[in-house]
Amino acid sequence: MTQIAFDSLIPGKPVAVEVDGKPVCVARVGDEVFAISNICSHSYAELSDGEVKGFAIECWLHGADFDLRTGEALTLPATEAIETLSVTRDGNDLTISPKTKEM
Repeated sequence: MTQIAFDSLIPGKPVAVEVDGKPVCVARVGDEVFAISNICSHSYAELSDGEVKGFAIECWLHGADFDLRTGEALTLPATEAIETLSVTRDGNDLTISPKTKEM
């Protein structure tokens, strides 16, 4: 679990954080915040260095797009989805944590 301040995030400017030792990309789109794995599923590149376009983020290395809401790979060369994490907000405080698995 990692905590950051909502007002520290600039819309459209992703940031890299660690959650339980794993690299995570956090992106703000308007008043919504999303957290996904920071590593592209196609090639080892940090998505936090990419560009946010609506609800998608583009990997800077080969141009693959991922849906910030679902982690789904939207464009080639990526074909595998990436992990999404839970983001909860309490006022200005954001808590980012792994999603619990449904049984």
